[in-house]
Amino acid sequence: MPAPETGAHPEQGHQLSIPKSPSQRRRRAVVAAVAASAVAMAAAGSALASGGRLNLVAYSTPQSAYSALIPLWQKTPAGKGWSFAQSYGPSGDQSRKVVAGLPADVVNFATEPDATRLVKAGLVSSAWNHNAHGGFVNDSVVVFIVRKGNPKHVHTWSDLLKKGVSVVTPNPISSGGARWNILAAYGAQLVQHKSTAQANAYLKSLFKHVPVQPASAREALTAFQNGEGDVLLDYESEAFFAKTHGVSLSYVIPPQTILIQTPIAVLKGSAHLATAQNFVNFLWSTKAQKVFAQHGFRPVVASVLKAYSRQFPHPAHQFTINLSGGWTSANNAFFSPNGIVAKAEK
Repeated sequence: MPAPETGAHPEQGHQLSIPKSPSQRRRRAVVAAVAASAVAMAAAGSALASGGRLNLVAYSTPQSAYSALIPLWQKTPAGKGWSFAQSYGPSGDQSRKVVAGLPADVVNFATEPDATRLVKAGLVSSAWNHNAHGGFVNDSVVVFIVRKGNPKHVHTWSDLLKKGVSVVTPNPISSGGARWNILAAYGAQLVQHKSTAQANAYLKSLFKHVPVQPASAREALTAFQNGEGDVLLDYESEAFFAKTHGVSLSYVIPPQTILIQTPIAVLKGSAHLATAQNFVNFLWSTKAQKVFAQHGFRPVVASVLKAYSRQFPHPAHQFTINLSGGWTSANNAFFSPNGIVAKAEK
């Protein structure tokens, strides 16, 4: 929103007299400041009423959900007259683009480090996650998407290593979903009381079954739909998306899987800060969380999640990023140039 003009203009028809004392000058300055503030508030209110445009930058998966959520918000008093410029793509790439200058008012990424990259760049407040939901707008879990009827009988992590089973997962350099897949595969071994050496060995064996690594979760789904692989490691929400769009497939929630938490934040330099925050707050409303659920995302509002408990069964052994020591430790251990993934892929 452009800043309203607040410059004072001389009155017509007479010359303002100069105050003869410091106290008079102070009183006149206060009056002028109050008048300017009133003008600014009136201009701001007029601009808000007339609407504007918000820039939403997100990872690839929630595009279908936002196609339903944005029109709902636009029907609210705060959303009336507002439009959106939307950009979707691999989470890591999207985060780096915002740092490089891609216009954004609201960002929704696949992993927390993609949000904290913007904090380090001075674009997002360090208090972005100081709310009841920890800054996360929805949840998911890593699942196995398989061909209709599950012809390769894939039910567990060890089944991915069967002879003749081909696995598709995105590229961890660009895709947040790929990072969740890798952490799920590794963590599943630890939950089964295997050693870190055995977990490392599992990842090395798994990558021998991965012939292709698309750039994003959505591109991986497209590759699978086009006949690549027997199993796709992906968000539960992507399996839901595919089924509702007529793709013939099944999916399996493995006994051990990771809770995926996706962050949302407002850029502190947004020209429409209050409106952008209003949109984000709306996404945490019961109405919006139901829409997320209807598009395959697990709600972060407990009452809504409970209402959709049949759709979202709790995995037998669900763990979080804390199993890997949190994101800072996980990034250093797994995704650095000499980390576990680089060694496993060699």
